[in-house]
Amino acid sequence: MQTNHINKKSLGLALGIVWGLLVFIGTLWVSALQGGHHLFYLKQFYPGYEISFWGAVVGLFWGFISGYIIGWSFAWFYNIFEKK
Repeated sequence: MQTNHINKKSLGLALGIVWGLLVFIGTLWVSALQGGHHLFYLKQFYPGYEISFWGAVVGLFWGFISGYIIGWSFAWFYNIFEKK
């Protein structure tokens, strides 16, 4: 019988890269449009984050870290509760 385990490291990296890039691009986009009141709330979760280029870099870092943790945790839970 074959088991369908999800690789924790791979899913963590994939989700970390995607989420980090989304925060980075979203911050640059909103910064260019002179807006961003809704993204300002990320400052509560990501220390050093602001609506600027350097804030986008900080958001990329924290977005990668949080995306990795969420992806790794999801794969871990999936592998535990997978029907055997």
